Amino acid sequence: MKNLLVLGAGTAGTMVVNKLRSHLAADEWRITVVDSSATHHYQPGFLFIPFGIYSPDEVSRPRSASIPKGVRLVTAEIDRVETEANTVHLVGGDTLAYDYLVIATGTTPRPDETPGMADDLGGSVHEFYTYEGSVALAEALKDWPGGRLVVHVTEMPIKCPVAPLEFTFLADDYFTRKGMRDKVELTYVTPLSGAFTKPVASATLGTMLDERSITVEPDFVVESIDPEAKTLSSYDEREVPYDLLVTVPLNMGADYIARSGLGDELNFVPTDKRTLQAKGHENIFVLGDAGDLPTSKAGSVAHFAVHGFTKNFLALIEGKPMTESFDGHANCFIESGGGKGLLIDFNYDVEPLTGTYPLPVVGPLQLLKETRANHLGKLAFRWIYWNVLLPGRPIPLPAHMSMTGKHLPKEAADSAAEIEEKV
Repeated sequence: MKNLLVLGAGTAGTMVVNKLRSHLAADEWRITVVDSSATHHYQPGFLFIPFGIYSPDEVSRPRSASIPKGVRLVTAEIDRVETEANTVHLVGGDTLAYDYLVIATGTTPRPDETPGMADDLGGSVHEFYTYEGSVALAEALKDWPGGRLVVHVTEMPIKCPVAPLEFTFLADDYFTRKGMRDKVELTYVTPLSGAFTKPVASATLGTMLDERSITVEPDFVVESIDPEAKTLSSYDEREVPYDLLVTVPLNMGADYIARSGLGDELNFVPTDKRTLQAKGHENIFVLGDAGDLPTSKAGSVAHFAVHGFTKNFLALIEGKPMTESFDGHANCFIESGGGKGLLIDFNYDVEPLTGTYPLPVVGPLQLLKETRANHLGKLAFRWIYWNVLLPGRPIPLPAHMSMTGKHLPKEAADSAAEIEEKV
């Protein structure tokens, strides 16, 4: 009997066990998944809770409801991985042996890593990257009289890089609908040089912030937060005052990664970006947000990555070469308020571009353009997540990113034409 052990029963881990259970004979393979919590949260829904768009019970289900029959679910804290012995040690002393290991324990916010951030958490400082944080922020916004609202990103990478921008757009819309937008000064503070990391998307999103009278404070690397003075301080000695701070704390991988000697300084596992194997460990794969891949930490990335991983894993255990190569494909709806949203689609090599998705001309979705259809797509994804994505059912979209329907910027198109002429 061989053992496949999956650490983490979030998006990636749940998809893995659902996809592989039917392919691995039950009398030959034992599949076990370990998670510290018995509750599965639809994390994209945390964004909507502070604005009353979703209620807390709409984003939570028992974790066991998504785990297929024939897979053992262990609810426990992980102490460490002993790679030389192919063993996982759990807090409390129990051990689990594996022949193949999948690390899918994601990333979590760490407010304690920034001086002062945790001191007033739940008071004038809030976050929406946890269930508890989003619920507390909903209460804080409900009766907030107005003032300086600062949306702040501590450091990249973070889970769902566009979520802080979405929160900012939704806050603008929320206070507009309440008839008090003129009483709110909105500031977006980021360690990046602009609204986003890629030029085409950054230009679009930056313009949207300008149109909504939202101030951007770029290149701001926070040193500390003073909850008494209510100020953010950067290493280059800038200060940003706030009345209400909505921050995205430093994101880090699980602590057992560090105890196991498997991670970098942020506890992310160095991972081959094509095969998704942990570097230096042929029988360990890393999926979802747990690795150091140069792409977004988002559910869509987990979905597209698991598709290729499944084919590669089945080939590997049969002694065949792994032929699937993950391209870093990611797509994401960006909620922009007013019942509209944008959509971005990109990978390791191609930045988000304008155009249509998934088909040219007809779309039906527009890339990097505010539309009602994109907003509805964002809301529909919750049903898709619970009923299609987590159970591992096929979605009629290519796992690899396609240039179909995308528009290259003129400079890039001219460069591509020159290269083609020389060839």
